[in-house]
Amino acid sequence: MTSTASSTDTRQHQALPDQRPSWHQRLRRFGYTARPRSDVRDRLVPPYVTPSPRLWAVFGVSGRLAERWGRWSGWGGPLLVTLFAGILRFYHLGSPKAVIFDETYYAKDAWGLVHRGFEVSWDKNVNDLILQNNGNVPIPTEAAYVVHPPVGKYVIGIGELIFGFNPFGWRFMTALLGTLSILMLCRIGRRIFRSTFLGCLAGALMAVDGLAFVMARTSLLDGVLMFFVLGAFGCLVIDRDRVREKLAAALPVDADGRVRPDAQVAETLRFGWRPWRWGAGLMLGLAAGTKWNGLYVLVFFCVLTVLWDVGTRRVAGAHRPYAAVLRRDLGLAFVATVPVAVVTYLLSWLGWILSPSDGTGGYYRNWAAVNDQGNSWSWLFPDWLRSLWHYEQQVYEFNINLHSKHTYQSNPWSWIVDGRPVSYFYETVAPGTQGCPADAVEKCPREVLAIGTPMLWWTACFALLYVLWRWFFRRDWRAGAIACGVAAGYLPWFLYQDRTIFFFYTIVFVPFLCLAVAMLVGALVGPPGSTDTRRVAGATGAGVLVLLIAWNFIYFWPIHTGTAIPMDSWRARMWLDSWV
Repeated sequence: MTSTASSTDTRQHQALPDQRPSWHQRLRRFGYTARPRSDVRDRLVPPYVTPSPRLWAVFGVSGRLAERWGRWSGWGGPLLVTLFAGILRFYHLGSPKAVIFDETYYAKDAWGLVHRGFEVSWDKNVNDLILQNNGNVPIPTEAAYVVHPPVGKYVIGIGELIFGFNPFGWRFMTALLGTLSILMLCRIGRRIFRSTFLGCLAGALMAVDGLAFVMARTSLLDGVLMFFVLGAFGCLVIDRDRVREKLAAALPVDADGRVRPDAQVAETLRFGWRPWRWGAGLMLGLAAGTKWNGLYVLVFFCVLTVLWDVGTRRVAGAHRPYAAVLRRDLGLAFVATVPVAVVTYLLSWLGWILSPSDGTGGYYRNWAAVNDQGNSWSWLFPDWLRSLWHYEQQVYEFNINLHSKHTYQSNPWSWIVDGRPVSYFYETVAPGTQGCPADAVEKCPREVLAIGTPMLWWTACFALLYVLWRWFFRRDWRAGAIACGVAAGYLPWFLYQDRTIFFFYTIVFVPFLCLAVAMLVGALVGPPGSTDTRRVAGATGAGVLVLLIAWNFIYFWPIHTGTAIPMDSWRARMWLDSWV
């Protein structure tokens, strides 16, 4: 009997490893394979990928030089990509010498804001005077009604204070932030992919995206918004790594030197104040202080970072990771993001708040003093807060009811395929003038068209499908993070399909499209350990794809920069009727 019981126990013990949750079995039919569960530290803090010694040998690079390059490439590669992007963005930044598209609002709002503390009402014909006199025009004193918060305009105003009230001055800061965004994207991509090559590739793809290029060379708010959104995402990614490193260091080590999961540590360890998460809250507040759609990003990113905490504690061995996060992390996560973002948003209105409330200050600054004296809550809420609340209510009503027709408005369903770009500037010049060939039969068009590099965006459509597949069926957190970034900047606009909205709003999630394409390219090249034949075939295909994207950007360069080209050349670049 004892022998039988012992035999039964052994058989039960041997069957345990094959007992998987039912979802595992279902997902295996779609390509899911569970990761090997060896050292928990490698799962919490994956090592960075390093090039194979065979690759260095092919190029005749010595081991010492290869080691040195590996040590410096983490910053050297991103800085080289950033330098390339900066040269592109600052090249002839003041051309065209004109007030293009919505620069007519934001360049002037910024100039008034940095001098008066609030936006002012300009004469409708002042643009020509500004260009003719290099910005030496009187600044009005009457407040203007504006529908966007002040942060982005303060940013634009910094460039104007340094370089003057002229096209270069009001485009300088958007070009600078657009360039720094490339650096951030390289570093973020390197961190999430654990690959310097893929990180630099994501940055290089954004460097040659037509929409990112045009937005960096135009004084609009959306490029500034993208910078703060990407900065917040980067802060959260760093915070995730720091937390996982701290947890890995606290876990026990077995006799073989391997880090093992421990439920007690995973469920009780406190991560502290987490300064990078507070930095994300600051960035998200600045994003909302640039345009209100930054609030949607705040919601998406808050959910994302909490889910990351759940995953971290689960990997470390927590039996009830959600309960552990609720007890240990959720309170500080909320304080570090939502209140910080709200306070940052309020502080961005400081110039308006400090302006006079006698009718000579910002728009609606005197509303409470004139219209709200009998309010029973006036003793609790100061007049500036009540006036600001009224102002925000009016702006909200304006934004949700904006249905006026515009030539270049578009539906978000068409955005992901470059369906309806926006022409910021268009004029025709006579043959022999402003670069138009003297033998041209017709006048030459000069255009600044805000359109994403078609090959990049159409590739991104497939890359997003791949990302979603990786997220659903391979449980890949990187794919989930990229999908969250795209969703935060894209999905909310489907709630406002009847509103007047434009393609260039997509600039907010362009960095995440580039990350998706970089992830797809990494899959094409093949995982570590692939055969040489697989690597060569994959690298060839990936290289051809990247070269086609770069060629596509070069081909569209004239219609991104306002370069005069023959009419036939311009027509050849209008691949879709909806681009005209």
